[in-house]
Amino acid sequence: MADIKFDEEVDITDKVCPLTFVKAKVALDELDEGQIIAIRMNDGEPVQNVPRSIKDEGHQILKLEDNEDGTYTLFVKKVGE
Repeated sequence: MADIKFDEEVDITDKVCPLTFVKAKVALDELDEGQIIAIRMNDGEPVQNVPRSIKDEGHQILKLEDNEDGTYTLFVKKVGE
């Protein structure tokens, strides 16, 4: 995994859209401003939609890393409400 230090991790590989974003958003809501979350998701719709939706919410996308197993890890920094 990336050299980014994160405060929380959530795995949404067992979810399908739109639940992928819902679960990621709930996990993000539990963080304090400035904390970083690692979100593991499947390739395809989640990789296309979750980062865009999180960015639209105002949070900072730090990195999208290919895990080379059909999944990706998205690193997000929570921006204040």
